[in-house]
Amino acid sequence: MSTAFDAAEFRKALGAFATGVTIITTKAADGTLVGLTANSFNSVSLNPPMVLWSLAETALSLPIFRESPHWAVHVLATDQEELSGRFARRGLDKFAGLDFDSGIGGVPLLKGCTARFQCRNAFQYEGGDHVIFVGEVMDFDRSESAPLLFHGGKYAHATRREALDAKPRDAFLSGSFNEGFLGYLLGRSHFQLFGKIRTLLASEGLNDDEFYLLSTLTLKPVMTAAVLDAAMVAVLNRPSATTLQALAQRGLVAQLAMTAETPSDEYRLTEQGRDTALRLIAAAKAVELEILERMGAEDGAILKSLLKRFLSVVDPDASVLWDDPTQMAGKIPGSGWTA
Repeated sequence: MSTAFDAAEFRKALGAFATGVTIITTKAADGTLVGLTANSFNSVSLNPPMVLWSLAETALSLPIFRESPHWAVHVLATDQEELSGRFARRGLDKFAGLDFDSGIGGVPLLKGCTARFQCRNAFQYEGGDHVIFVGEVMDFDRSESAPLLFHGGKYAHATRREALDAKPRDAFLSGSFNEGFLGYLLGRSHFQLFGKIRTLLASEGLNDDEFYLLSTLTLKPVMTAAVLDAAMVAVLNRPSATTLQALAQRGLVAQLAMTAETPSDEYRLTEQGRDTALRLIAAAKAVELEILERMGAEDGAILKSLLKRFLSVVDPDASVLWDDPTQMAGKIPGSGWTA
C-alpha cells in the first residue's frame, strides 16, 4: 500500500471517527493560565488510572505543557460548544469572565463539564508532528450531562438510542407507515403539545393563528403584512391579514397608516396585545419546560437542533422571520396563499 496519499483526504477519513471534545488547562510557572481545545483525548489504563492527549509541535503553548507538573482534561457537555470555540482561538484571554475552580497545582477547572480529570504530567512521547502527553489521574468528577461530539469536521450531539428504533415492534407496522414514520412522529407530537397550550389560549378567547401572530409581533416593534405572510405561510391556516383584523378589532394589534416610505400595511402590538402575548408565551414556555424536563434537558436541546436542521431542508424560507430587517431585501416572496 502506498504511503503517498492526500493529506486532506486523510484528515476527512480520520474525521469519520466521532470523538468527544475536550479542553486541556494548566498553569504556567509564572502563574499564567493556559487552555486549549483538543479532541485527541483517550484512556490508557484503569490501574493505574492514566489518560493521554496530543498537542501539535507548532503549538505556542507546547513549552508550557512540557514543563507543567499538572494539567486537567475537561470533557465538554453538549451545551458548551461556545466554550470549545473560545479555547480553540488564539490571541485572547480565554479565561476572562469565566467562573472556574482551582485544582491540583492551581490548574484552572472549568465548570459545567460532563467530566473533569486532574492529572500529573507523567510521560511525554514524540508522535510524528505531535507530542503525546500521558497523565496519571489524581482526581476526577463527572455529571450526567450528555457530551459534545465532533464528527466530520463539525460539532455533533450524543443522545440515547431507544431499542425500538431498530425495527417496528409489530408485524402489522412493517410497512411504510409505522411508529418511525416522520409524519406520524411530528404530527402526533405537535397535536399533544398544542393540546396543552390550547387550554391556555381558550382562557383568552384566542385560536392558534391569533396566538402565532401575537407571538411573532413581539419579535420586532413593527412588522409588515408581507413579512408576516412570508414567515407564517406554512403556519397559519389563512393569510395573515384576516387574523390581524380580528386582533385589531379586539384592541390587541394596531394597524399603522401607510406613508410614501411604507407603502405596505404595517402592524404593531398594542400595550394590551403585548401583555397578552407575553403572558401566553410564558405559559407556553412553562408547558415546554415541563415536557423537556421529563425528556431530559440534553435530549431536548438535541431535538431542537435536529428540528431546526429539518426545517431548513423542508422550508428554507422559514428563516425570514429571524432575519435582520435591513438584510431582508429580495427575501420576501409573494404571500404564497392560493384560493
